[in-house]
This record gives sequence, structure tokens and C-alpha cells, in this order.
Amino acid sequence: MQMHITINQSTVKPAATVVRDLGVLFDGELSMRQQVSRLSHTCFYHLRRLRSVSQQLGRDVTTKLVSAFVLSRVDCCNAVLTGLPASTLAPLQRVLNAAARVVVGLGPRDHVTPSLCELHWLPIAARIDYKLCLLEHKSFVGQVPDYITELLTPTASDPSRLSLRSSSSSNLIVRRARRKIGDRAFAVAAPRV
Repeated sequence: MQMHITINQSTVKPAATVVRDLGVLFDGELSMRQQVSRLSHTCFYHLRRLRSVSQQLGRDVTTKLVSAFVLSRVDCCNAVLTGLPASTLAPLQRVLNAAARVVVGLGPRDHVTPSLCELHWLPIAARIDYKLCLLEHKSFVGQVPDYITELLTPTASDPSRLSLRSSSSSNLIVRRARRKIGDRAFAVAAPRV
């Protein structure tokens, strides 16, 4: 899909199909495939380097290094990945599985789910939901900027809902989006999670 803007008689076309903002790669369709691809490529590079020295380091040091070099990258800005299909998030789940194999010392064909449970690592979709819930909680206690807090509307602040039982709880109004991609917006996704 070629996008362009016409101003007077001049046509302005984009110079690139992907832009980087705060280290996150955005394409014109917001599919985030290139971000996931780049992130998984970088994480596997670090995992290959760590695997070669993990026997000499021991499990505790290897766990800390994997957290510093891999998990920090997976968790950085992962809230923008909310609402993506499982097929798009699959490479990041493979990164987590490979990281658990490096830490625990499993072979490539060993079952990794018990190791993920032992390490207390959430699957990638749950990590994204956790980040949304964390931002939501921080907005309640005033630890985020006002522009994030303004995106969330408590049910108690809506006069038409004062007679409902939910008005006494800390629930949020779940907004509706007109399009499918709008369901991925923070104002819609965070209250839903």
C-alpha cells in the first residue's frame, strides 16, 4: 500500500516504509513484524554468545546476564505489541524458550515449559498484558504522566454509571474502537486486560 500526501500540486511520498521511534520499528500497517524480527534476531545473537560461556559462569550469573541482555530487550516497549496475533509474537516466545534453555542447560529437544515455570517467566502474551496492567496501576497511584492517566476513565467518574455496582469498584470504562487496529490502543486494551 503506497501512501502519499498531496499539497497544492505537489505529491509528498514517504522516504521509508519503516520508521524508528524510541527504538521501536513501526511500519505503515502497524503489523510490528519488523520490530519482532529485529528484536528476536538481536536476542538470539546475545543468547549464542551467552551459551558459549554459560558452563563456566554458573546458573546464577547466567540468569542475571540473560535478564540483562535478553529479557530487558523483550520487555522494553512491549506494550506496543498488544493485540498482535500469536503468529507474530511466536518469534519472541522462541526467544524466551531459548533463554530458558541457556539458563537451565537444556538441550534443543528438551521440554522447556517446566523450566519457564521454575524460572517464573511468563509467556510473551502474558508479559505484554502484565506491562499494560502495570501501566494501568501506576496511573491510579500517580506514577505516570498525566497524558497516560487521561486515557483511562474510571466507572465512578461517569455520571450515567453511578447507580451501578461497578461505580464503587476501581473498574475502568472499556471503550469501543471503530476498527480492529483501534483495539490495540492503550485506552482500549488496558481496561480490557
